[in-house]
Order: sequence, then C-alpha cells, then structure tokens
Amino acid sequence: MNPRHRLGLLALAFTLSAAGPARAQSVEPLKTIRIGVATGGVGSNPVRHGGTTTALAYTDGAFEEAFRKDGIEIQWTFFKGAGPAVNEALVNRQIDFAWQGDLPSIVARANGVKTKIIAGSGVRTGLYLAVQPDSGIQKLEDLRGKRVALFKGTNLHLAAVAALAARGLKESDLKLINLDLASARTALINKDVDAAFDYVGAFDLRDKGLAKIVWSAAADNYKFTRQTHLLVTDDFAAKHPQAVQRIVTTLVKVAHRHSNEANRAELFAQWGKTEYPEKIWREDFIGQPLRVRLSPLLDTFLVSRYKEAAKDAHALKLTRSVPEIDSWFDRRYLNVALKELKLEGYWPAYGADGQLSQ
Repeated sequence: MNPRHRLGLLALAFTLSAAGPARAQSVEPLKTIRIGVATGGVGSNPVRHGGTTTALAYTDGAFEEAFRKDGIEIQWTFFKGAGPAVNEALVNRQIDFAWQGDLPSIVARANGVKTKIIAGSGVRTGLYLAVQPDSGIQKLEDLRGKRVALFKGTNLHLAAVAALAARGLKESDLKLINLDLASARTALINKDVDAAFDYVGAFDLRDKGLAKIVWSAAADNYKFTRQTHLLVTDDFAAKHPQAVQRIVTTLVKVAHRHSNEANRAELFAQWGKTEYPEKIWREDFIGQPLRVRLSPLLDTFLVSRYKEAAKDAHALKLTRSVPEIDSWFDRRYLNVALKELKLEGYWPAYGADGQLSQ
C-alpha cells in the first residue's frame, strides 16, 4: 500500500469515527491493547516509579477504565532491557503502544520501524552525576580520564553526551563503562567506577552516604534533560484510530489531574509508595511546576530535542542514517483531546532553546 493511499484511509477512519464507533471499527474487533514500557516494574505486581503520565495512567488504572465498557483488555509489559527490548517487541509486532526515551526510538525509526509519537510523557526529566564521596570530582569537566558508568542505548546516553560536549568533552575523553542503572550504582558503591550518570536513584545513594551529586541537568539547562514519549505503531493506528484517540484523551486527562499543584502532596505521597521515598521525588521536582514535567505537549522544544538526538546518535555511529523527525510527531490525536477537554493553552510550550515560547 503506498503512503498516500494509507494516509487517505487513516483520514477516512477519522471521518467515520465522528459518525460512531460501529462504523469506524470495520477492520476487526479489538480485544487487547498491548503497551510496552521501557523499564522493569517493582515487585511481582509491577508498580512503575514516578515521573511520567504513562506511569500514572498505569497506577490509576485509567486506560483499563476507559476501555472497560467495550470489554477491551489493557496488557502491560515492563521490559527490564529498557528501550532496546521495546524495539525488539515492536519489530516482532508484540506491542501496539510503547513508552520509551528518545535514543532507542530514534534507533528504531532509523531502522525502518513504523511508529508515530502521539504524546509527551515524561519530558524535561532529571539527569544527575553521582560520584564517590572522596573522588574530588566537583563538575563535569573533572571527568576527563575518569571511569564513568553510563547506561548506553537509553535516553540517559545522549543527554549525558550532550552535556559533556558543552564542556568540550568527547566520549573518548572518558573511560565510559556501559552499565544499567542498578549495576552502575553497585559499581559506584564498590569503587569500580569514579562516577555514574543516574536518575533519582542517585539521591538514594547520597542519603546513605555512598555518593555525592555534583551536577543536575535541570539546574544546568533543559537541553540536557531526558525526554520520553508515548508512541503507537502505524499498523495499529491505521486499523484502530478511535482506540488511539481514546488512549491519548485518557492520557491527557491523567496529565491534567496530576498537573494540578493542589494535588502535589497527594502525587508525591503516591510515588513515595514505589521504590524511592517521597522526599526524593520532591527533590527531583524542585523548581519545576507539575505542568512542566507532566506536560503531554509535542512542542517545539521536544521536536528539537529529538532532532538533535538523531544527529548525535548518527555521529556516535549508533545509527546508519539520520532519520526524518518532523512527520514522526503526529499531533492530531493530542489536538482533538486538548480541544475536547478545553485544555488548549493549559500546559506551557517551550522553544528549541529550552525557554518558554511567547
């Protein structure tokens, strides 16, 4: 099927959806929606950590509630192999939606995996540099020649490389060691590495006297923060546009509910029941309104981050080409949701420079 014909069918599906679900769902009855999450859960009944609207949708049971009346099951899969494992599932058609970061999804796009990014979910997320308490490392520039743990192939990778490059450092100037987050923390405790790029787990090590935090991406520049999103496969979107719309509308409702500063205490108390204490999440969000971090917008800032990430990934020889980015972002579902819920203008939009758009 040529691209023009496929787009025509998708446009037709959206038109039919306005006339009623029975007419739009003419392909095949939808029984299960499969969502892949680029991180492992906590415990036998996975509970995602805080920080993203997709995690909140999971803990709230929001998608399950949205599809319950139609008898459609929501199937969540948490991948301990993070983004690369999600990519494998996408290639094997094992999931319909995915929550993951910029780098792994860019690698998939560069390799021809057909998806659309439909909402931001965990934007401007923190990145921290944790070091041994007695290392003498006080800033990024001090990492030259040091052993540094970094979870390569994830959205931490490119964010860290960008921050280092701003200080005139290349990957080759450091002794980078590829370790997942848990292994990196163990290596730091055992003094097998001098430093590690990490997320909120770094605060846990600091509070136990096992590490110092000497750098924060959000405190430096939003351009060095991490970005994650919700995407859908082209195949699923073409067959079930109404279901995609319901997923996005539900996600926007979740984002709106939890972006309310009046609910801030309740939100952090909820996250405090996962793998890290409530005070750690509070510290991670210092200086950032909930509307900034829980925004579902696909704004200029987010698109520019992915464009830069695509270039960086190619420069690091992680992809064989630089994939086209603009058309990857499909705002139709989000625009419908924002208009329907009267939330246009509710979340702040940021420009490519990381500053608020006028």
